[in-house]
Amino acid sequence: MASEREIKLRVKDLGAMKAALVRMGARTVGKGDGRVHEWNIVFDTEGQKLAKKGRLLRIRKETANDGNGPVRFILTFKKPCEGAEQDSHGHKVREEIETEVADGNALQRMMEGLGMPAWFSYEKYRTTMKLPSSELWAEGLTIEMDETPIGNFLELEGPAEAIDRAARVLGYSREQYITDSYLGLYLHECRRRGESSRDMVFDKSK
Repeated sequence: MASEREIKLRVKDLGAMKAALVRMGARTVGKGDGRVHEWNIVFDTEGQKLAKKGRLLRIRKETANDGNGPVRFILTFKKPCEGAEQDSHGHKVREEIETEVADGNALQRMMEGLGMPAWFSYEKYRTTMKLPSSELWAEGLTIEMDETPIGNFLELEGPAEAIDRAARVLGYSREQYITDSYLGLYLHECRRRGESSRDMVFDKSK
């Protein structure tokens, strides 16, 4: 099982962040502006046995921002690595398996038939970027700008040294690293606002 290493960084000004990434030489991955809408569904048992063990089972539906591109469904399973999820760098490190599936809706019905209903959904817009191959230090680094209902975030995923260097160039310190999941961040925001938690979705009325 492959492992993923990542951090999140809170972004106050999305336009300024995009400009900073362009100055670094980062370019979008994919067609057009690279912006993709994601609809994520998390599955678990009735007693949420997976969540209690720090495990995640998710189907993600990706749709191009312009609505003209193909729809992709990705099945993901994550679990903690042996030892702590957060290493000495302050990064989140987990074991991960991902595979693309042809019919996410059929897979959802299978999950529910096996006694693993959908219990949390969240959406976001993601723009994936990469630095040029000439930046040897950034090999294997993926930069992802996420627009979510609880604010904007930058995810850096890849080798430890590359994550730290990119964060430093962008003006962040290790004290600003976020290793919580979007579910965890959403629940914290609901408590802060004094609201009950549901699904993390955009307010369509605005």
